[in-house]
Amino acid sequence: MTTTLWKGKAKAAQVDDFVDLRPAITYRHLYSHILGVKDPLRVIALCDSDAFYAACERIRLGLDPTVPIVVQQWESLIAVSYPARKYGISRMDKIKDAKKKCPDLAAVHVATYKEGEKEPGYWSDVDTRTHKVSLDLYRRESNKIISLFKRALPTGEIEKASIDEAFIDLTRPVREILLQRFPYLAQVPPDAPHGVDSSLPPPPPIDWSKLGELIPIRPTEENAEENVDGDSHLAEDDIACTWHDVALSIAAELMAKTREDVHQNLGYTMSAGISRNKFLAKLTASYKKPNSQSILRNSAIPAYLRPIGFQKIRFLGGKLGDAIAKEYDVSTVRDLLAVPLDEMQSKFGDNALWVYELLRGIDRSEVKEKSALFKSMLASKNLPTPITKTADGHQWLRVLAAELALRLKDAREEIPTLWPKTIVLHARSGYETSRSKQSAFPFTHDVTVDMIAAAADKLWKEVTGNTQDLNVTAVQLAFTGIETAGIGQQSIEGFFKPTSARRSPVKRPRSSSDTLLPETDSLSVVMEVPASGSTSVPSFVCERCNKRIIAEGSGVDDTEIEYSAVMAKLRMEHDDFHFAQDLANSSDNQVPSQLKPSSRTPKRKKVSEPKGIAKFFTKK
Repeated sequence: MTTTLWKGKAKAAQVDDFVDLRPAITYRHLYSHILGVKDPLRVIALCDSDAFYAACERIRLGLDPTVPIVVQQWESLIAVSYPARKYGISRMDKIKDAKKKCPDLAAVHVATYKEGEKEPGYWSDVDTRTHKVSLDLYRRESNKIISLFKRALPTGEIEKASIDEAFIDLTRPVREILLQRFPYLAQVPPDAPHGVDSSLPPPPPIDWSKLGELIPIRPTEENAEENVDGDSHLAEDDIACTWHDVALSIAAELMAKTREDVHQNLGYTMSAGISRNKFLAKLTASYKKPNSQSILRNSAIPAYLRPIGFQKIRFLGGKLGDAIAKEYDVSTVRDLLAVPLDEMQSKFGDNALWVYELLRGIDRSEVKEKSALFKSMLASKNLPTPITKTADGHQWLRVLAAELALRLKDAREEIPTLWPKTIVLHARSGYETSRSKQSAFPFTHDVTVDMIAAAADKLWKEVTGNTQDLNVTAVQLAFTGIETAGIGQQSIEGFFKPTSARRSPVKRPRSSSDTLLPETDSLSVVMEVPASGSTSVPSFVCERCNKRIIAEGSGVDDTEIEYSAVMAKLRMEHDDFHFAQDLANSSDNQVPSQLKPSSRTPKRKKVSEPKGIAKFFTKK
């Protein structure tokens, strides 16, 4: 399979686009205990819960799966079930418009916290001026699914990618089954020409009929005319089966059983994509939904990738994608495959190698299980009506305290000795940098709403002081420095000190008016959109660089959806900026497998101008 190279705006010689689709697989590969990202038998799955929020509410209410249901937040929709989508309902609809399309629609408002309640509930008097959205139900159900994954695939590596999806590295469990199913592979044949480095014998044929949706090797009819490689005549059976195909088929068996376990035990349907790396598994998962799984063999990668609009690929959108599209007048992966590496690097720097490889389906990122121990927990509220009097802040502090209390209680069910050593309060007014105060938080087995609210009230008084022109538009309350307390230490405190007298054994941190939150797990943060008709400037505190990132412009004053879209774009652009910085700082031109903030505050250095692709992720 070849395509022409790009020289300036003209075309020249031909080279192979995809050169590693049929790598030699040897006995050494099969027996290796080091299963890295370059393993030719590597198999990755991305499992995605179908319309997750809507499914959670359907199961909570005991509704039939065929009932059309939506989940709303104020007047907007945040989840639409697949039965509801048949009526043309989307998340862009307002609830009143959705009900016009489907009079029998089941509409459920997301649970909310309100003052005086220790737990979120489903109230009839929901009001953004007095309530705060809760995602606790969805977080709990998500954790149940991950726990079931771990029981079903004990030797697999599971990475929770978001509240409704997870990557699963199936390489090891597939390897175990492969050797059990084909025992003749367990020993190197005495007549093997190169010993352990000899290639494996030809694999047996595979029956794909019950394993899921098999993405075709050849292009579809509508793309056949654009197929410049002349391979559209190839039938599926014209490409010989490989041992990696066998690995994919075993992975499909495991994934099908795991998805069925989730459905039988928890009631959720899931869609999955199975391929050789995370990037391709993610793309494959959306091939056919809902309640399905799709398989992308190596030999099908070229035809699957070529028609995709390259700017739809994460990190290839935004400023970088616009610059590439303008430079080469291209829109699809197929178009960009014509651009040679040296040409791309001359325009976008040495790290354009990552872009070049991604377009060819190469992704070296690892699947890594995230620790169940959050470094911090954050509850926040963008206020529809600013707080102008100090006394008016207490009601919101209690609401945020109730959320933190429940979150800590849930976390302690898995790790009973969790201890948030510090409580932090942030208050922000419009574009201004948020003011914050923090204090040590004592260890106790029973953390109540009253205890958290009392600590928050003290910090609130320190933050607001004697301010006469108070105008707080957003409030955040957080636990930071979360660790596990020693059991022996707890016992001593339990015998000699009453709950009210317990104190942190560590030195109290100094309060600061400009202290920013440390790293926060993305799933432990619940940001809330403003009410319709209010004006709020989207912003957030970056967990990595500890800076407040504020959207350009005068604010958002239309709908929750617009606010959410701006927030999502703002976060994505800033994440991409850090990603590009890591690429620029990488010595081996490989994409970092995990982006980690420094554990120490770095010394202030002279800021240099970003180079290569990093400059396309910098906000000016």
